[in-house]
Amino acid sequence: MSDCIISVEHVFKSVTDSTGTLHILRDIDFQLNQRETVAIVGASGSGKSTLLSIIAGLDVPTRGTVRLADQDMFAMTEDERAALRAKKVGFVFQSFQLLGNLTALENVMLPLELANRRDARKTATELLARVGLSQRLGHYPKVLSGGEQQRVALARAFVVQPAVLLADEPTGSLDFATGETVMELMLDLNRELGTTLVLVTHDKALAARCNRVITIEAGRVLPSTELI
Repeated sequence: MSDCIISVEHVFKSVTDSTGTLHILRDIDFQLNQRETVAIVGASGSGKSTLLSIIAGLDVPTRGTVRLADQDMFAMTEDERAALRAKKVGFVFQSFQLLGNLTALENVMLPLELANRRDARKTATELLARVGLSQRLGHYPKVLSGGEQQRVALARAFVVQPAVLLADEPTGSLDFATGETVMELMLDLNRELGTTLVLVTHDKALAARCNRVITIEAGRVLPSTELI
């Protein structure tokens, strides 16, 4: 069986308005393997966050497709893509996106409860312990530090043991030391759970921690660099 978990196949993305057509992505074509750690880098406006959204099936390309676990995401309905994401994909964002009316434990339990997992509380508790938050289970996001909120978000993303974790500037709003801690946790969980990690970042030091760097420039992929 192929090790390929994501195949991005000749993806174009353009948007048109009264001022004309803007070409965001131009013929993006690459594959990502199981357990790989990949950083997508590029200047602001280069198209890297759009590419991540298309990989997730949250945005639709103008042309081309993405295969996740050998399934053509854009041959599916929106509901079918959402079901595939729920099974295969975890997300971590710069803004954390925790639910403010739920405790840390409840935020991490939520995806398990949506999947009707009877072990939701036990599994969520164990993963929060793994990211160093055993003493913060009953705390709401507003009383957690930025680093703590991001660790809750990491636990929520990993709790269903996704095949792929997509992270958009996950350390962008954190100070250097906290960002290093969060990145180390992401890489540790990647190794322990075998999850493919796809990271969009401006931080070259964080990118250098990944196996491979994909550079986007003016909507095109430059030759990738194998780092490990």
